[in-house]
Amino acid sequence: MSLHPETPEHRRQIHRRQIHRRQIHRRQWLKTTAGAVGLSLPGYLAWQQAPNSLLADDPYKRLGGSGTAGGGKAKSVIVLFCWGGISHLDSWDLKPDASDDIRGLFQPISTSVPGIQVGQHLPHLSKQIQHLALVRSVHHDCSAHGKGMYWNMTGHRPPQPGTAGNLPPSQDDWPSLGAMVSKFRQAPKGFPPAVRLPYPLVDNGTLQAGEYGGWMSQRYDPIVVKTPGGRAFGGVSRSLGAAELDLSAKIDSQRLDTVKGLIQSFDKPIGLSDSYDQRDHFRGLAANMLANSRVREAFDLEKEPAKIRNAYGDHICGRSILLARRLSEAGVPLTTVCCAAGDLNGSKGDHWDTHGDNFNRLKNAMLPAFDQPAATLLEDLHQRGTLDETLVVFLTEFGRTPKINGASGRDHFPNCYSVCFAGGGVQGGQVYGKSDKIGSAPDLLGCKPNDLHATIFKALGISTQSRLLDPLGRPFPITDGQPLPIFS
Repeated sequence: MSLHPETPEHRRQIHRRQIHRRQIHRRQWLKTTAGAVGLSLPGYLAWQQAPNSLLADDPYKRLGGSGTAGGGKAKSVIVLFCWGGISHLDSWDLKPDASDDIRGLFQPISTSVPGIQVGQHLPHLSKQIQHLALVRSVHHDCSAHGKGMYWNMTGHRPPQPGTAGNLPPSQDDWPSLGAMVSKFRQAPKGFPPAVRLPYPLVDNGTLQAGEYGGWMSQRYDPIVVKTPGGRAFGGVSRSLGAAELDLSAKIDSQRLDTVKGLIQSFDKPIGLSDSYDQRDHFRGLAANMLANSRVREAFDLEKEPAKIRNAYGDHICGRSILLARRLSEAGVPLTTVCCAAGDLNGSKGDHWDTHGDNFNRLKNAMLPAFDQPAATLLEDLHQRGTLDETLVVFLTEFGRTPKINGASGRDHFPNCYSVCFAGGGVQGGQVYGKSDKIGSAPDLLGCKPNDLHATIFKALGISTQSRLLDPLGRPFPITDGQPLPIFS
């Protein structure tokens, strides 16, 4: 039955339809506007309802929380990444009671915390265990370097995890940790949102997926910085198309009057390397970096006292970790250091992939180049009073096999490995999780890379329920993991 136009019921129906149309229009407008700034609709509504004094702030920063939402204290993150897969059995999780073909040549040593032991070739870090939370039960299912790194640096399972092939960067990749953090934590003016030192991760000549902006766009790629005074891979650039900044050449005050030299030091970005917008973005970033004296000073290691530089070590890993501390202190949200021996004691070792001669390589090059600067970083941050606001994360793509192979090496092993956290509200002097008697599988409190990411976000006060929008406007939570209960 049709209603008469003049009846009260008809007027009520018209009014309801008008309200409904306005609601649809408002929802559509909110979705469109939210998409323009990269927010989900619930996120945009939460932001819109924030106090007026906060609305001028970065919306992602507000959605992530100001430090209270996740209970975190960290303002920035330094990731020390052992590219190649550090042997947990010879560093963080020795098995002295295992058989000869498993326990290896190294002995456990006592640390600054009674009851916790580490390998004998971590003497400096053994004195900093009161700051560290050792996690000995991480595992995943990717035995290829690049895919294991993808898991750890994005917090998400890579495509085709069971295959051994490399994954070159793609716009379909999940965004890296640096990309996601920089979406919620803005760098100061002139600074890049995320930095990678001293070179990008490469396997068999292939740039690896997992370090870049992925579907968040290349604008969230980290800037790869060649550490001043260091040489990587025998001095040969391994950028292979990553946006790279070479600070090895001296830039005097006269050259700082022009941006040309620095702009030319950037390689073309990956993927859309011929895109004017992408090139223009990195060139603009280069110009801003040059024009800002605070930025130039942060990158100048000569500003550090000689005593501090020597404590970190006069090699590429030490200089890179010191530079990471300076960048973190200057406000860069996330800095990642590829911790390699590089030029230590004439070593050409540049990764932790110790399929052969595992014990000599670790003893003579890899562990000394890592142990001293990493321990110095923790002590330096502690002495400067900034450890509690700086989260330091020790990551790797996987561990090494319990059984020693015929070449006196250990092979890829994602089934169980160790990582560490320090600072950022983490309670030091503890061990989370436990591996079995030969370090082959988690025996207690097993966790995965997504849980490590959730822990990092909690330390930063970024809610694990925060959302990112993909190019189609679909919202995705930044992590599907659970924070480890390692905070004080």
